[in-house]
Amino acid sequence: MGTPRTNKKTSVAADNEEPMVMAEEEPIAVAVEKEEPEDVETTEEEQAAEEPCLGKFYNYKYPATPTPPSQQEKLPTSRKIIAFPSYPDRQSARAISASAPEAATMVKAIRVHELGGPEVLKWEDVEIGEPKEGEIRVKNKAIGLNFIDVYFRKGVYKASTMPFTPGMEAAGVVTAVGPGLTGRKVGDVVAYAGNPMGSYAEEQILPAEKVVPVPPSLDPIVAASIMLKGMTAHMLVCRCFKVEPGHTVLVHAAAGGVGSLLCQWANALGATVIGTVSTTEKAAQAKEDGCHHVIMYKEEDFVTRVNEITSGKGVDVVYDSVGKDTFQSSGMPDPLPMTELAAKSLFLTRASLLSYTATRDELLQAAGEVFSNVASGILRVRINHKYPLSQVAQAHEDLEGRKMSGSVVLIPDGVFEQ
Repeated sequence: MGTPRTNKKTSVAADNEEPMVMAEEEPIAVAVEKEEPEDVETTEEEQAAEEPCLGKFYNYKYPATPTPPSQQEKLPTSRKIIAFPSYPDRQSARAISASAPEAATMVKAIRVHELGGPEVLKWEDVEIGEPKEGEIRVKNKAIGLNFIDVYFRKGVYKASTMPFTPGMEAAGVVTAVGPGLTGRKVGDVVAYAGNPMGSYAEEQILPAEKVVPVPPSLDPIVAASIMLKGMTAHMLVCRCFKVEPGHTVLVHAAAGGVGSLLCQWANALGATVIGTVSTTEKAAQAKEDGCHHVIMYKEEDFVTRVNEITSGKGVDVVYDSVGKDTFQSSGMPDPLPMTELAAKSLFLTRASLLSYTATRDELLQAAGEVFSNVASGILRVRINHKYPLSQVAQAHEDLEGRKMSGSVVLIPDGVFEQ
C-alpha cells in the first residue's frame, strides 16, 4: 500500500487524479486494517454511525420521493451490494432528449463522436425536447469538471452510446416539469451529481429524483463545483471509513478538488492530516486546507516521511486518487495480490459514490451535509478555474497537464458572457 503500518487501523487508496477533480467522484479505493471484534454491545456506536458526519442536516422542502404515483412502485427498495463497483455505473439516462419532434428546440452541447484526446470534444447544436413523466428540464448555470469526464472521453469507462455528451455534475434552473410531477416547479434552483451523464450542455433533461434543491444562500456555481466532489468526500470520511478524533489520515493529491475537501473535513473531525502534493503552490494551499504535515512527493519519499511523522506507527487510513504514482509506480495500478493485505489485516475498496447515494434519502442526506458544512464555514470551496463551456477541450488539457488545483467549473457561454 505504500505507507507502512504497525498498530493502526486503516489504510485507503483511490484512483488516478492528481488535480483530484473527481471524485469523486473520480473512483476511490480504500484499504482498511481489520480491528479485532469486541465482545461488547455497541448501541451508542451504532446510533452514532447513523448520525450526520458533521454539520446540521439541511432540511429540504421537497418530498423524499418526488416521482409521480404511477412510478413509485418501480423505485428500488434496497441497494445492491457489489464488490469493487466501478464509478459510476454504466447505465445512462437521457441528458439531451428529443422526445417530441414538434416541441424540440436546439441547444449547444459538447459531443464526443470518437474516443481520444481533448480534440474529440465537439461544440455542436443538439435537439432537446420536453420532459416526460418523472423528468424535469434544467437550464444549466454552471457545470462541474471532474477527472471522470476524462476517463469517459478516453474510453477508460465506456459510455453506453456513441456519440455522447460528457459531464456528471451541474447546477441550474428548472425550466419545465413533466406531466403529473409534484415537488418541482419552474424557477427552482437544483443541482445533481452522478448519473445521468450529459451535463456538458446548455440545457438537459433530468430525472426529478436525481436532483436536489440548492439552498438560496448557495451560489449555483458553488453548488456545481461541490456536489460530486463534496459528496465523494462525505462518502470517504463518513461512510467508507469514519474518521474520528485521534486518527491519522494520509491524503494524496491534497490540493485537488476532492483532496482539498478531504483535508478540511478530516481536520474538522479531529484527525491529524498528512497530505502529498507536487508543487510549492499546492503545498501552501494544502496547509490552508488543514494539512498538519505536507509532503512534496516529487522531492522526498512519502513512505519514509510518513514513518518519520508517525514515529513508525503508520496511518489509520490512506485516500489515494492518484493511482500508480503513489500506490505502486507510474500509471494505472496492477492487480493487487490479496496476500499483500493479509499481513496487516488491511481492506481495500474502490468506492463508487453512486453506491452510497442509491436511494433518495441517502442522496438528500449526503448533499445536505455537504451544503450545511459549506454554509457553516467548515468547508471552503476553492473554485480556482472557470472556462466557457465551448472551451472545455482546453480545460481537459489543463486538467490532464496537472495545471489545476481546487475545483474547476464550466460556464455555458451565454451565462459566461453576462
